[in-house]
Amino acid sequence: MVDLAAELREMRVRAGRTRVLKLIGQVTRVIGLTVEVQGINSSIGEVCDIYVPGEEDAVLAEVVGFRERVSLLMPLGELKGIRPGCRVVPRGRDFTVRVGDHLLGRVLDGLGRPMGEKGWLAEGADFSVGGQVPNPLERRRIHDVLSTGVRAIDACLTCGRGQRLGIFSGSGVGKSTLLGMIARYASADINVIALIGERGREVLDFIEAHLGDGLARSVVVAATSDQPALVRLKGAAVASALAEYFRAQGRNVLLLMDSVTRLAAAQREVGLAIGEPPATKGYTPSVFALLPRLLERSGMGPTGSITAFYTVLVDGDDMNEPIADAVRGILDGHIVLSRALAGRGHFPSIDILQSVSRLMPELVDEEHMVRAAWVREVLSTYADAKDLIDIGAYVPGSNPRTDRARAAVEPLNGFLRQRPDERTSFQETLQLLSGLDPGGE
Repeated sequence: MVDLAAELREMRVRAGRTRVLKLIGQVTRVIGLTVEVQGINSSIGEVCDIYVPGEEDAVLAEVVGFRERVSLLMPLGELKGIRPGCRVVPRGRDFTVRVGDHLLGRVLDGLGRPMGEKGWLAEGADFSVGGQVPNPLERRRIHDVLSTGVRAIDACLTCGRGQRLGIFSGSGVGKSTLLGMIARYASADINVIALIGERGREVLDFIEAHLGDGLARSVVVAATSDQPALVRLKGAAVASALAEYFRAQGRNVLLLMDSVTRLAAAQREVGLAIGEPPATKGYTPSVFALLPRLLERSGMGPTGSITAFYTVLVDGDDMNEPIADAVRGILDGHIVLSRALAGRGHFPSIDILQSVSRLMPELVDEEHMVRAAWVREVLSTYADAKDLIDIGAYVPGSNPRTDRARAAVEPLNGFLRQRPDERTSFQETLQLLSGLDPGGE
């Protein structure tokens, strides 16, 4: 006979729990990504341990839904070994991560565990990854400019400290390079970088080739594409929680998340697994509920700030696809990367005419706004006449505005181009911008 009391005592030790266990459940079946459990009374988001016979470590799982009197769990790991009858022990709390300054320079997985050779995080305090969106009346207004070190952004799409911007691009147009430049050159105290759904190869490439010495003041959270959907979701939540912790310390934090599109795909997997109906282009309703909850966590707080750049991998370069459209409506501006510019070797390939910073008019002086408007006018006028100019059909002198745009466009493009290893301060950007001829006047 199995000594059930002894087994429960052993489970308490393995779970590291000192309180009396009230409810012990068991796995009844596994369907797709979900584990059905009977016998527990847990709430949504609560973490449970699933004990697999013969395995020393329990499998972490999270409660994601209910069906009649059955709890639906999704594992934060592999399903291998889980079978009917496995014991399930609720922890009585949601998911937490260790926080502290010892995280700087570290690379964590989607569950906040260290990757690499530096070992386990023994110090620090536990911090809930659930997060709370700051009270709108407790958010301080945005007044200060955050210099990104990228001329095209600082000159024409000026970002404020505590602002949230989206970087919209297709694949292969320089998104990772631009993120690396912002991480290295931006005037922030701490970087928190979330790589969600990236290829495993790209993680080390980003850290060594794009981030470089910026790692010393950064925390990188990497949840690669091979990880379960729930781990990818947790990776975004862990990164947001770390940024919130540092903001609560009064720090000015830069949060970079790549990408929201893969995060939405992970939430779609979870939603479909628990029976949600597919809606717009196969995305479940929970996807569009998740986006504002996550994106609103950044920004200004009572103390400190989180300036956030979220990338959106635009499907087929369609800026009106569902995720791009939803994210654009939530954030305080968008930066669009152009495949045409990238094809001409123009990096960073920022399409100034399609991009906007909603807070720029409140952050810069009138002279800066006039010169930024001149940049847009030159690019727009030249784009309108480009076809005629390229085939030689345009006659110089027929349109003074077009003549001025033709004369100014090459120096302007030289100003907007920037090597990845080239840093330009905000004041240097303003000086270079003022040196360009505003309309030939």
